[in-house]
Amino acid sequence: KLGGKTVNGIHITGETNMTGNGYRNNQAVGTAEGDQPESMYMVANGKNYNDKCCFDYGNAERNSLNNGPATMEAIYFGNCTAWGRGDGAGPWVMADLEEGLFTGKNKGLNAGAQSLSFDYLTAMLKGKPHTMAIKAGDSQTGKLTTVYEGAYPTGYDPMKKEGAIVLGTGGDNSFAATGDFFEGAMTATYTTDETDEAVQANIVAAGYGR
Repeated sequence: KLGGKTVNGIHITGETNMTGNGYRNNQAVGTAEGDQPESMYMVANGKNYNDKCCFDYGNAERNSLNNGPATMEAIYFGNCTAWGRGDGAGPWVMADLEEGLFTGKNKGLNAGAQSLSFDYLTAMLKGKPHTMAIKAGDSQTGKLTTVYEGAYPTGYDPMKKEGAIVLGTGGDNSFAATGDFFEGAMTATYTTDETDEAVQANIVAAGYGR
């Protein structure tokens, strides 16, 4: 329910009998490329996730292949620990930058990236030259928490974003992850904190789950 009305989302099933599902646009226009700035957010089901790769939304490779570190910049939600993780057992919001999921600058544990337990999750990722930011919040109440804002991991600066849009899979179409996507947007600018909070306020006001 959204403000008392039944609405639809996108249900990503994960790997079933060697198949999965997801969406992408490899001919997207107006998206960030190279080291250009960008911001993105999504609202997802905070209770449907797994430890597989990769329930993503964001900027990815235009050929549906792994083109190496820094060739994608997408929001990930789940509790995969193959590359990075936060405190506790997860799930976490992380940045999928290709060949790595990051909760901060370093691979592995970034203390302070808290496990999330919201029914509906707002996740944000922003990038500009030499800086990325990850934010998370409860889509039903409150403001966003900055998980990380600072330098990119080693080997990911400058970024080499390619500008495709991916939803529900990894940049190379890895399809083992599960999740539910309700809404999201990408913009080719590094948004201000005030803009981020205005987006979150609108999401809360919409009435997810009510």
